[in-house]
Amino acid sequence: MAKESMKARERKRAKLIERYAAKRAQLKAEGNYEALQELPKNSCPIRLHNRCKISGRPKGYMRQFGISRIEFRNLAAQGLIPGVKKASW
Repeated sequence: MAKESMKARERKRAKLIERYAAKRAQLKAEGNYEALQELPKNSCPIRLHNRCKISGRPKGYMRQFGISRIEFRNLAAQGLIPGVKKASW
């Protein structure tokens, strides 16, 4: 389980990315890299990490489902993900 402070940091980064997305695109199109460097570092989309929606785990993230591999396995074992059968894992 991820710490609340780490989850809050990710939410803050996501807000910054949304706020500066248009400005970043405009500066990149103009080729004005000096002004681009003046923007906050956390407004760069590269700094955003994918985290599991249930546990907040950053590793083993499955984009198609938006959760980590461990949570996927738990949900599949409970039969909550349609079309997934437990084979041998």
